[in-house]
Amino acid sequence: MNNMNNMMKQAQKLQKKMLQAQQALATRTVEASSGGGMVKVVANGAQKIESIVLEKEVINPEDVEMLQDLVLAAVNDALNKSQEMISAEMGKLTGGLNIPGL
Repeated sequence: MNNMNNMMKQAQKLQKKMLQAQQALATRTVEASSGGGMVKVVANGAQKIESIVLEKEVINPEDVEMLQDLVLAAVNDALNKSQEMISAEMGKLTGGLNIPGL
């Protein structure tokens, strides 16, 4: 029974540390770009897009599809980088265990 209590305490400590890490990650950001830096996207560790910056030169009313593709590429890259940052930080807490939902 004592062993079960210790496991529960350890799980509670891990849960608290993970919550703190998630809160800290929400304040950290990653940046991605496409089109040689013409489109820049910043995402945070809560998987939210914080900003999108477009250089004037990339805005061409005659080629809206290109701009859409560049924005999409930069957003997807930023979200991937954010997920990698989250996985790396959570991996430090879980010791590499693959816990579903993290």
